[in-house]
Amino acid sequence: MSIRIQLQDARSVYTNLDFIRGKAILSLTRAEDITAVNVKLEGESKSRLEGDPPDPFGFGGIRRRREDIVTETEVHKILYKAVTVFPATNLQSAKRDGVYTFQPGQHDFPFDFKVPPTLVALPFNNTCVDYQPAVVNIGGLQMQAPGNRDRHVKKTLPPTLHAFQDQAIIRYYIKATVVRPAFYRENYRTEYLFPFLPIEPPRPAPNRLESYARRQHQFAPVGQPSAPAKSSIKQPPSIFRKGSQLAVGSNASSTPTTTAPLQLCNICIDARLPDPAIVTCNEPLPLRIIITKLNESPASIYLQLLQIELVANTVVRAHHLVRENLTSTVLTSKSNMRVRLSEIDKVMEIDKGWWKDIPLPNTIAPTFDTCNISRTYFVLVKVGLTHGLGDQTFPELTVHTLKMPVSVYSGIRPPQALLQAMAESRRPLVGPQAIPPTSPSKISTNPPSSQFSPAAAAPPDVPHPVILDHDPSIPIATGQTHPEEPYEDEAPPTYQEAIAEGIGPVEGARRDYQHREGGGPGGA
Repeated sequence: MSIRIQLQDARSVYTNLDFIRGKAILSLTRAEDITAVNVKLEGESKSRLEGDPPDPFGFGGIRRRREDIVTETEVHKILYKAVTVFPATNLQSAKRDGVYTFQPGQHDFPFDFKVPPTLVALPFNNTCVDYQPAVVNIGGLQMQAPGNRDRHVKKTLPPTLHAFQDQAIIRYYIKATVVRPAFYRENYRTEYLFPFLPIEPPRPAPNRLESYARRQHQFAPVGQPSAPAKSSIKQPPSIFRKGSQLAVGSNASSTPTTTAPLQLCNICIDARLPDPAIVTCNEPLPLRIIITKLNESPASIYLQLLQIELVANTVVRAHHLVRENLTSTVLTSKSNMRVRLSEIDKVMEIDKGWWKDIPLPNTIAPTFDTCNISRTYFVLVKVGLTHGLGDQTFPELTVHTLKMPVSVYSGIRPPQALLQAMAESRRPLVGPQAIPPTSPSKISTNPPSSQFSPAAAAPPDVPHPVILDHDPSIPIATGQTHPEEPYEDEAPPTYQEAIAEGIGPVEGARRDYQHREGGGPGGA
């Protein structure tokens, strides 16, 4: 006996609202008794970490031996749909013992699933729930068993992920099970793994605002030799020399030279992204790098080094163990460039040609957050600058690092019918997931007022306030109703009410997404 899964019109990447159709193929070499054939669509998030055991007495958890290391594994079911493809409903009532005999040969059992839609405005979109602690009755004494203290979130379905040597695994699969009647006979199972990339949240309306990170720098003073002076300078006497008239810069020359007043060169380096800062998979960064002269200086600015990275910060949790992993993807890295920037304009923008044709690699996953695994991103820009006079370049090289948090979207836009279904829902949902991403913290000093947008005039490290256009009778993230206009005594909108059942799959090209686990039959 063997069981395998074959998909119809298999895709390279699946997303929300897609139909997953196929059949479970049962091959028999002899007659077999079977109770049922079940097919499930599942998604799970699994984390596995090693570390010190928890210290219940608070003594610091000192580990003295290798045997003291504990391995914690945490698994959350984020998607679960099950269907019984055999027996049919009419056969279940006709057969009393529930046992069916299949003859040798090949038997097909078709199935059909639809991946649920996920938007940030939905009340929930994965199936992970909080389990209530059980009450145990022991000898008439009721005792409450400890509940599940793991973290549970209700957010968008995450993408497929397999990273950090099996520390973080997010996988989606279809599982077929052949149930056999005898308890001592093992059920046959098979799995089919498929890659998943979620629909991105609704994007805000386009605007002219920009998020930015900023650094200021002052180069060493620049001096120019002038014409020889006509008079000498009398040096004051000291214990090392007698009072005499000596020319500065010469050994007793009667025609000394003077130095022109020293001029400082102050600059400001900006890295800018559209506000809110959103980066799309398989697309280049919409980045601008601007250098501004803050004072009048004859010095020329030279670009010597440029490096742009996208850094992923993945937080993995396994019960009491938490670990952060930073992975960097270098988009471009140039050195020894010696590109002379404009001398006429005080505002100089670095040519986008160094990075505008470089898309994000297909291994970049969108930003996500699950119960035990979460990932955020930030862009790291390193700019190396020198200065000089004319064709002469001074040896001073300064490297400035600019850090900007960003949100990475999958690039799969939700269909318009789904957005309209959410807009026509009975009651808007206001909460942390309904708030659009805000602009990143500003790392700067006060910029010139004529060169930056009103959004850039905010003080450093203070995010812009977010004003939501919502019903004043609905409080934001307080959990309490308005005292004057309380909610009506009715159930909240259900999953089916929040979306339209007739919404079809997402049309258009799918993004290329690669990971270590590939689609195909898995082990039993």
